Amino acid sequence: MTVPMPPSVQSIVDLALEEDLGRGDITTSLCVPTGAMGSGRVLARQDLVVSGTDVFAMVMDKVDQSIRVSVAASDGDRVKADDLVLETTGPMASLLMGERTALNFLQRLCGVATLVDRFVRALPAGATAKLSDTRKTAPGMRHLEKRAVVHGGGSNHRVDLAGAILIKENHIAAAGSVKEAIARCRRGAPSDIRLEVEVRDEDELRGALDEGVDAVLLDNMNAAQVARCVEIVSGRAVVEASGGVNLQTVGGLAAAGVDVISVGAFTHSAPSADLSFIVEGVRRLS
Repeated sequence: MTVPMPPSVQSIVDLALEEDLGRGDITTSLCVPTGAMGSGRVLARQDLVVSGTDVFAMVMDKVDQSIRVSVAASDGDRVKADDLVLETTGPMASLLMGERTALNFLQRLCGVATLVDRFVRALPAGATAKLSDTRKTAPGMRHLEKRAVVHGGGSNHRVDLAGAILIKENHIAAAGSVKEAIARCRRGAPSDIRLEVEVRDEDELRGALDEGVDAVLLDNMNAAQVARCVEIVSGRAVVEASGGVNLQTVGGLAAAGVDVISVGAFTHSAPSADLSFIVEGVRRLS
């Protein structure tokens, strides 16, 4: 599954390498004979969904352009424990210097994709609701984490605050009322941008619908409450459910008939996947 990589990733990789290699690698410089060549395999140590192989390759390329990375499992693929994910060949010192940083990216992104896949599998048969991420991403990692969400079978919500209008509780408080907040947005926003309002109960829902909004976000409602709200909306707006969604509740929300379920846990609570980098085939050049 190919998802474009944004240019900003280059600077994130540079920063990560500076953290690890800014002062060099004293252990590798002392242990590894000059000119030693070798290879390394990245193996899954659990069942997972792959994401971030191209970032792994980017890290290695920045460490040493002579390193070659061969991908065995593409982004979006499901693999089993002990399956080969990718292989590397090149100068042994360079492989060891890039190993940890490259794995940090790969483990984090595979972890996100794997958690999203678990949520997708938890949906009832025939469910049409899209599972979407949020902006609750690790600082600097948003674009990569949102790519991982897609690799896991989810979809992306706003990438940034300019991506759509989403009027929430604090916006309403600042504007004075939901009606005033909507009016202010409509006066100044481009005509083609989506306008969504967060609602906490049926009264707020009806008020938002009366203003003709494009979408409503049902905040922290259970499945029964969501089903009632879907009936009230009756196709007049896109219905999104959000707030504390987990593997036990996502199925009921989908069955209630919403269009979108946004899950902050995709990125703020995904554990890193278990992968290992095994060095082999070391050759010393004489």
